[in-house]
Amino acid sequence: MDFFDFHHHKNKTLYGIYNLELGTVPPDSLYSIGIHPKDIAVDSLEEQFMWLTSNISKNCLAIGECGLDSMLQIPQKVQEKVFMRQILISNEVKKPLIIHCVRKFYEVISFKKKAEQAVIIHGFNKKQRIAADLLKNNFYLSFGKAVLYHLSLQEIVKSTPLDKMFLETDNECFNIEELYSKVSELKGISLDQLNEQILENLDTIKNG
Repeated sequence: MDFFDFHHHKNKTLYGIYNLELGTVPPDSLYSIGIHPKDIAVDSLEEQFMWLTSNISKNCLAIGECGLDSMLQIPQKVQEKVFMRQILISNEVKKPLIIHCVRKFYEVISFKKKAEQAVIIHGFNKKQRIAADLLKNNFYLSFGKAVLYHLSLQEIVKSTPLDKMFLETDNECFNIEELYSKVSELKGISLDQLNEQILENLDTIKNG
């Protein structure tokens, strides 16, 4: 059985969404494209956006990673401007958003009001309260390797609706089947059922 990897950085992984590195050429497989907060170059923003918009092809499944990160030196106002512009691109090309967020969840929730497509927080590993607020605001949550050993995150997985969930390797080196097995155990369902639901979720976000 193949297991869909919602967000990864390995260009040889074909069954999933490859996170395209800034300035590179898209692969023949599914990918996401965006300007990560850490990559924002204030002096060449227009060139960065030109790269983004000119590389949205039929294999582009989502816009991202994009979002807000309080740990970076990039001014928050600049991050917000770049994030907002990517939300508008997502609306225009009708593709979902994959969000990178560090300690800015309530700001991201506020920005979601402008988004017309599905919005997915990737690599979610925060507290139950934040998960609940995100779910209440119709976000999807994508979980990664931390679920294998993080007990409080396992409790969040248990309480997250199956139709609001994705699974990913991100930039970690492990077999995603381990993660699917753990989540199927936590949810009390078969691997087949979990796999089928993830693919249904994928169809839902692709079709608006």
